[in-house]
Amino acid sequence: MAKLTQDELLAQFEEMTLIELSEFVKAFEDKFDVTAAAAAPVVVAGQGGGAAAEAVEEKDEFDVVLTGAGEKKIQVIKVVRELTSLGLKEAKDLVDGTPKPVLEKVNKEAADKAKEALEGAGASVEVK
Repeated sequence: MAKLTQDELLAQFEEMTLIELSEFVKAFEDKFDVTAAAAAPVVVAGQGGGAAAEAVEEKDEFDVVLTGAGEKKIQVIKVVRELTSLGLKEAKDLVDGTPKPVLEKVNKEAADKAKEALEGAGASVEVK
């Protein structure tokens, strides 16, 4: 088997659904005993009077978590498909398996829009 280039690998990942990609990441972590987590922020120590000044990081990435489908499950599935580009089966499985994240690591504006759309369809949503 020929070795794939980085561009070829990225092209393969683009064709995967979010659920398939998530399963791949878990399998990768298990196989190579690694964690695909973001690097921890560095704390900077100040020299003013011996007190340590900690870097305060403002949260700029949010997860939109579906906590319940409500009474209009079909409408919620439609909104999930619009937000994620999942197929019908994947979106239905996500809605049936609540609580589950619909979007991960999105900006505040996108998280608020997604929450508003999902709640408009009758779903219960948390932004973390």
